[in-house]
Amino acid sequence: MSVWTARIIKAVSLAVMLAVSPASGPVAASEIGDAKTGARLFQVCKACHRVGKEARNAVGPHLNGVFGRVAGSVEAFRYSEGLIRAGADGLIWTADSLDAYLENPKSLVSRTRMNFIGMPSAEDRSHVIAYLRDFSDKPSDIPEAEPTSTATDHALDPAILAIVGDPDYGEYLSGECLTCHQAGGLDEGIPAITGWPREDFVVAMHAYKKEIRAHPVMRMMAGRLSDEEIAGLAAYFEGLE
Repeated sequence: MSVWTARIIKAVSLAVMLAVSPASGPVAASEIGDAKTGARLFQVCKACHRVGKEARNAVGPHLNGVFGRVAGSVEAFRYSEGLIRAGADGLIWTADSLDAYLENPKSLVSRTRMNFIGMPSAEDRSHVIAYLRDFSDKPSDIPEAEPTSTATDHALDPAILAIVGDPDYGEYLSGECLTCHQAGGLDEGIPAITGWPREDFVVAMHAYKKEIRAHPVMRMMAGRLSDEEIAGLAAYFEGLE
């Protein structure tokens, strides 16, 4: 058993033991949008993605059957390590996760190669999701099912991003992070977080807090941190080389 495998097992075990807080309940859901409008909005996505009859992988993977698909699992497509890792962590494409990814890809997947600044309008995202839903299995048969509902409460408050963290306080708090992540920046199964841009760090940690990202240990770890503590950790790790 490798050192990192042992550390992961230790962290997962710790998560199980400390998971005394009940998981947050499902967020409010609303119906997805209009597929015809989504088809028009999807023109932006067509620079990289294909969907529909005989769709193939292009710059991005094809999006046929994307609902219920494990992230990073389209055969023969070369994904980023971040997206493969997200799939291994349990990320499955649903209306909720697609909504988060369309809004800001970095909020859901670290270092994704998806070069897209995001679609800020929740209404526009719902239309695109409705369009994509038409290319997955039997959407009309399960209108009440989770994949046809979408959450809209995951936008990060700009006031949180504006918090200036104290790197010394972050260093004080970093011991638990360094149980798994290497301060030297090596990436051996667990992603490196040294030198990570502060804003990306904060966005990702709050995505774990809101249970948008899938990894159970990170959800538990992030859920115990205040906004100021996350800002401090972000400042500390951004400054490490």
